[in-house]
Amino acid sequence: MRAIRGAITAEKNSVEEIISSTKYLLEEIIKKNNLNKEEIISIIFTATEDLNKEYPAVAARKMGLNYIPLFCCQELKIKGSIKKCIRVLVHINRDCPHKDINHIYLRETKSLRPDLIN
Repeated sequence: MRAIRGAITAEKNSVEEIISSTKYLLEEIIKKNNLNKEEIISIIFTATEDLNKEYPAVAARKMGLNYIPLFCCQELKIKGSIKKCIRVLVHINRDCPHKDINHIYLRETKSLRPDLIN
């Protein structure tokens, strides 16, 4: 089992923006890791408190990830942290070295883990 981290910022607090940003992030994670949806065990989503119009997990359901356990939480409110940020932790069923996992940070979140940006 391995885990893939990722994050993205949304332009505004709207249903459409939260869904489209989350969908884009998940699509990039799937593409850059050459994932088969059957490999996905579960996904944990967090969002900053300024994104409260929709659950990020709705995007996964709209992508057809209907049988994968999904869980949404509110991100900790830390002074100076990135605003309008959606983070994911995708658990996958794969046996590979940690270095072969591509963690995906998009838009303003590239500053969160510059050491992991490809």
